[in-house]
Amino acid sequence: MRRGQLVLVAAALVAVALAPVVLASLQLGYHGDVRATGDYGDPTRDARRALDRAVATAQSGVTGEYAWSRRRAAVTEVRDRLEPRLERLRTSRVDAGTVHAVTYNGTVAEAWADERCPGGPAREFGACVVDRGVLVQNRIGTTHVVGVGLDVTTTTPRGETRVTVFVRPVGR
Repeated sequence: MRRGQLVLVAAALVAVALAPVVLASLQLGYHGDVRATGDYGDPTRDARRALDRAVATAQSGVTGEYAWSRRRAAVTEVRDRLEPRLERLRTSRVDAGTVHAVTYNGTVAEAWADERCPGGPAREFGACVVDRGVLVQNRIGTTHVVGVGLDVTTTTPRGETRVTVFVRPVGR
């Protein structure tokens, strides 16, 4: 019985010693890294999916339909087709407190072109040119839309996230 009493007294001393630690952590309100929890998703994920679809839709009917000499008109048409989708994305989740700001980024498109623009005599691909954030390439005298460089800033009640992406048409 004496041994049991000793164990009980030791447990009580440990509990009393830990009480200040527990109280201090409750007062500090520590909640860990919110972004590391499973409840926190990437706020730009939905925007990036929407942009993938938007670029694929915008370039269809443009790629291969314009002569290389009319590439500026092709880029204008891609941007005109993208604009309503970008506007819809910008306002799609405002009621939930999420706002997406999307702007064109020619620098990321140029960087992508410098590293990965397809070329070579076997393919008969010509120069890659960035025009107002849209990367196009001369392919056998016609304008081919390779992709679009974009900056996306997503603002949520939890903060702001900025990403720069180069969006290629799906399947390209």
